[in-house]
Formats: sequence, structure tokens, C-alpha cells
Amino acid sequence: MNKNKSKLIPKIGLEIHLELSTKTKLLCSCLNNADEEEPNKNICSICTGQPGVLPVLNKEAVIYAYSLAKSLNMEINRKSFFARKHYFYPDLPKNYQISQYEIPIAIKGEVILIRENLQKKIRIRRIHLEEDTASNVHFKNFSVINFNRAGVPLVEIVTEPDLNSADEAEALAEDLVLLARYLNISQASAEKGQIRFEANISLGEKDKLGTKVEIKNIAKVQSLKAAILTEINRQKELIEKGIKIIQETRGFDEIRNVTFAQRSKEEEKDYRYFPEPDLPPLVIDKEIENQIIEVESPWQKRFRFLNEYNLEFYYVNILTKDKFLAHFFEEALSELHELTNDLKESKKLVINFLINDLLGLIEKLKINLSESKIHPHEFAHVLFKFFKKEISSKIVKEALEKALKEEQKIEDFIKNKEKISNIEILQEIINKIIVDNKKVVDDYLSGNFKSLEFLLGLIMKKTEGRADPQIARQILENTLKR
Repeated sequence: MNKNKSKLIPKIGLEIHLELSTKTKLLCSCLNNADEEEPNKNICSICTGQPGVLPVLNKEAVIYAYSLAKSLNMEINRKSFFARKHYFYPDLPKNYQISQYEIPIAIKGEVILIRENLQKKIRIRRIHLEEDTASNVHFKNFSVINFNRAGVPLVEIVTEPDLNSADEAEALAEDLVLLARYLNISQASAEKGQIRFEANISLGEKDKLGTKVEIKNIAKVQSLKAAILTEINRQKELIEKGIKIIQETRGFDEIRNVTFAQRSKEEEKDYRYFPEPDLPPLVIDKEIENQIIEVESPWQKRFRFLNEYNLEFYYVNILTKDKFLAHFFEEALSELHELTNDLKESKKLVINFLINDLLGLIEKLKINLSESKIHPHEFAHVLFKFFKKEISSKIVKEALEKALKEEQKIEDFIKNKEKISNIEILQEIINKIIVDNKKVVDDYLSGNFKSLEFLLGLIMKKTEGRADPQIARQILENTLKR
């Protein structure tokens, strides 16, 4: 066995290709519609690469890319340039791709990975704008091309090889998907092909890089993690046997869980980059700056929630996976705290009913919280009634479900559902239940104390869950002792 095997440390860099959700394509006026099912509908002479046409840059794509760069704390190149990247493939009708090379839109950024027992800075080398290719559709004996995707604006995010495990790569990919959704510049849907990953993996001792192998065209975050794990193990086995790693491009077979050689890795010179003659330099001016989208990034929000609210990471991770959910939590907590003047109990109630009940109902009913009829203000006020012991947890859950189904507003539902704590009213109900259930009462008096729970269940059923459980239990026990 190679003694150095245990000293080998993976060095992983990612390239993330993110389609931007602009109204039109990057260089023409064709619709950018990821949901279009009719092939070759949203096309024109520009995005199909006809001779003699001239591209016009989409300003919305520039604003989206600039917003992303600012969120990644990057150095903005106020003047960047487009270039032609030459390679030959059926889905690239011009035989070159309009991209950026020497001076991209931004360089030198960072993401702070925050997970349980992990806080690590990952450097972003660059991001640049480019046009997407067409889609190849393969059948048994032939292939066809759909040009609806050709020319869709892409941002490519390139990291430094700062990642040392598949788990770290997965965390970074998740955070970049979240950031795109926070900014609302892309749905980043793997199913619609709006995000694709490439991983550059090498193994070396300490800080040294080994021979880099690139895994291309990975569609899902989970597949990215699996591909990296598989490739790390492959390289370790080869190094252990004394076999030299070849710099190459490989694919990932999810079914067989193996990576496979595709071609020798191209170098930059193979693409024969040269300046795009049909597009002027891209200048970031005041007009673009004034339209930038600014949000708190997922990692900034995660850090703030951990420190400001002193929450467990488990809850922070759930809350920050959706920008609206995080907003809903903060609004509801602020309102409930104002009502109760008890931050600790308010936080406990909001977390409990939001994560354990409301999110469960949303998943069950297959709806989005942002599209539901429940406002954080309403949510806080129904929890306040529970806090004051005016309604039971059962009533809270029923009220939430009615509101989500749009059957009844929360306020209307709970109007006549306050807890019954009046001793005289409960005594009357309990007396009748005792008279109607003599056998159960006799069982209890004979020492079968489980019968008491059965009688309490009948009380709750009779009052539709409105009886105060503690008061009802006390009255029942006192009555049975007589």
C-alpha cells in the first residue's frame, strides 16, 4: 500500500453554469422560456447562427449578473469584454460561443459556508456572462437539436480549488442555488436544465494540487456529491497502485456510480479565444448600478439567525432554505414578541407551529407558503391566543389547515373556539358524561386508571377540543372522588 495515500487531500473547484430568468435571450429578442415544450419555437437568425446577423446585448442579463457579483462580494470590472470561444459540436451552430475571457464581469469573490460544525471561506475566482448552447435530444438510432435554449443567458461561476470534500462541494452548490433564488434571477431548476455543475478534482499532499480531472455536465446537487466521491475514490486507488492520473474530461454514470473518460482535457489555447468583433465593451454605468438587486445572502442570513435568535442550526437551516419562509418567521416572531413581551416563549411557539405544523400542512397540500392566504400577522395572533390559553393546539392546527385550504379565515374559525375554562360549564358536561358512562367510571374506581384518559377524551370530544385539559382533569378527578 502507498504510504502517502492517507496524506492525500482532495482539492475541488466548481464551475456552475446558471441560466438567468430574463424575458428574452442574451443576444436577441427571442423569448427565454424554460417551460416551452414545442421544439424550435423561440428561435431567430441570431440564436441559430445565420451568417450576416448582429447580436444586441440584453441589459436585464447584465443587471442580473452584476447583482450576483455584488452578492458574492466580488470586484466588479466596470469595463469587460466579450470573446469568441471556438469549439465544434452540433448544438453550437456558429461553431463558437460568445463568452467572456480575459476580462470578465467580476473577479475575486467569496462564499462563507456555514453548516453545523463548519465555517469556511470559499474563494470565487470569476463570473462571466455567456450564451447557452442548443439542446441535443438523443433517440435510439438518431439525434435531433432543439434551439429553444440556444442563446439563453448564462452566468458561469468559477471557484478556486478551496473545497476539500464532497460534503463541502454539496454545501457550496446548495448555497449558490439558494442565492440565485433569493435574488430571483433564476429558478435554478435542475429538472428544467437551468443549472449545471462541473467539478475539477485533484489529490495532493497538504496544499499541493495534483493532476486535475474535470467531471462535466452534472445536473443535480446530489449527483455532484456522488460524482465527486466516486472520482476521489478512483484517483486514490490509482495513486495507491502507482498509476499516473491523466488530465482529462470525464462523465458520471449515476446508475453504475462510476466516472468514465470522455476526452483529453482541453487547454485554453484549444478554444482559440479572440475578441468578439460584433459587441462593444460592456460598461457598468450608473443606470445599471441603480437597478442592482440587493439581498441578504443565505450565508449572511444563516449567520445572523444563529447569533441574533440563538437558534439550533437544524432550525436555521430549514428557515433559510426559502427567503419567504425566513421573512415569515421574522415577521411572525416580531409580532408575537410584541404581544407577549416574552421573547423566549414567542420564539419557541413560532418555531414549533411554523416548522412542525404549518410546513407539514404546506407539504401535505402541495402549496407554497408565499402563495397562501396566511399572513405572518394572523399567524402571530392565533399563537397569541394559544399563549393566553384561550385555544388549544388542536384548534391552532385546524385553523391553519382551514386557512391554507381557503375554506375559512383564521379569525372566523377561532371566533367560537376559545377554550372552555369556566368551572360551572365544565362541571355540567362532566356530570353528564359520568352518568352516561357508568361502566367506565366503575372500572376507574376499581383501579383501572386508564379509564380516566378515556373519560377525558369524551370531554374533549363533547367540547370539540375546547375544554381546558388541566381544569377538566382536575374537575373530573374531584368529581370521581365523591
